[in-house]
Amino acid sequence: MNLCSNLPLADPSLPNLGSSYVLSSLKTIHLDGHFNFDNIYHAANDFGNRHHYLPSAILHPKSVSDISSTIKHIFEMGPATELTIAARGHGHSVQGQAQAHRGVVVNMESLQAPKTIVHTGKMPYADVSGGELWINILHESLKHGLAPKSWTDYLHLTVGGTLSNAGISGQAFRHGPQINNVYQLEVVTGKGDIITCSETQNADLFYGVLGGLGQFGIITRARISLEPAPKMVKWIRVLYSEFSIFSKDQEHLISFKNSFDYIEGFVIINRTGLLNTWRSSFNPGEPLQASQFNSDGRTLYCLEMAKYFNPDETHIVNQVIESLLSELSYIPSTLFLSEVPYVDFLDRVHVSEIKLRAKGLWEVPHPWLNLLIPKSRIHDFAKEVFGNILRDTGNGPILIYPVNKSKWNNRTSLVTPQEDIFYLVAFLSSAVPSSTGTDGLEHILTQNERILDFCEGARLGMKQYLPHYSTQDKWQAHFGPKWEVFVKRKSTYDPLAILAPGQRIFQKATSFSWSRILA
Repeated sequence: MNLCSNLPLADPSLPNLGSSYVLSSLKTIHLDGHFNFDNIYHAANDFGNRHHYLPSAILHPKSVSDISSTIKHIFEMGPATELTIAARGHGHSVQGQAQAHRGVVVNMESLQAPKTIVHTGKMPYADVSGGELWINILHESLKHGLAPKSWTDYLHLTVGGTLSNAGISGQAFRHGPQINNVYQLEVVTGKGDIITCSETQNADLFYGVLGGLGQFGIITRARISLEPAPKMVKWIRVLYSEFSIFSKDQEHLISFKNSFDYIEGFVIINRTGLLNTWRSSFNPGEPLQASQFNSDGRTLYCLEMAKYFNPDETHIVNQVIESLLSELSYIPSTLFLSEVPYVDFLDRVHVSEIKLRAKGLWEVPHPWLNLLIPKSRIHDFAKEVFGNILRDTGNGPILIYPVNKSKWNNRTSLVTPQEDIFYLVAFLSSAVPSSTGTDGLEHILTQNERILDFCEGARLGMKQYLPHYSTQDKWQAHFGPKWEVFVKRKSTYDPLAILAPGQRIFQKATSFSWSRILA
């Protein structure tokens, strides 16, 4: 296979099938669902709204066999065509990862496999479709008093999409990412084989697919670990003016078992009237002190915490929270609290989505940058990035919080820093279309490059989350010691590099001999 090539490589000794023949051949596949060859333009867009690669067709599968048959058909056509295939969930990739230029995009949400089946017992779990949204899994599992353990901040994402990356949120310090809370997968490989895999069955594929960026198979079904669900959440925010104190408190909170259930943080630069924006949802701990707080345009760090509970536990949970807060060194006047239903807390970002859609500000370019920074270098990172490179955070939130590597299974394809504790730092920027100012796309992209250049120059040991590279050297550097295994798995499960071309890791092979392909 060819690695990270931007141009197709052709072997003149092999026949080259015309595009019209290729498309007409797709129509011969027996399907429960159907192909769409006309209304395909939306599949060239994603949440990032920066990369637009038009496919040749969209597959709307009704069954897993539809996906399998399509992949087998493309695989059997071999190097004579450059046709590739990409799974698309709810379209929230930011770098065109779920697009397939002149290929086939699979609309995973149309997969009519059994939706969510909840199994109760000592080790409860939910069997779910790879195209199911996490918000729907939450609602279905709550009917049984259960819920998944680990989340993303935004729940309107598909299972297959988040498991192909990691799935990280404020619960990751305790439960690990979503890929650590999966018992079993059903996967369609790049050969079209439908394989059930787990820790004990086809384990190499199981761990390869988790965090594997869609390179080894399309996740069509998953068995998700569940736990008893609480009904309510105590939601708390406090502020710090010193990063060293802020990070020390974060690291303290993730170090012991009976801590909060959710711990995140974010950075606020040059924002005044800050606490007033929280008053509609949060109550100040000390109203008089809070009214006198003035940010003075300082860089501030917000620690965000949540404790889950049921109504009959209110008194006890209040005592636990008071004890936990007494161990922290936040600015006393900035303690803000709220009490919300569990569902409302988990689905909190959707409220912002509705507001932004109403203003026409949801479908704008999102040049996001997500980094994993080792604990030993987080202060160097914060000093340079928050002190020099960034002057304003008006382009979107900046999340920052630590996680315990002990909760992350190193057998998956996900790459993390080497240290036991590392930080997720997420720059979730939105660009104003046509703007040439600091809120414009070019300015934000330049800022992102400055951050990446600093990380590389300072040798921080940083790894990108939701990575995007365009050269083999950079992908190899990203995976490091895992690169050899990653390439081996690709040659085993997707030898023609048919799957997930939008990741730009592998170019579809056009120069294999048939004996090598079919061996």
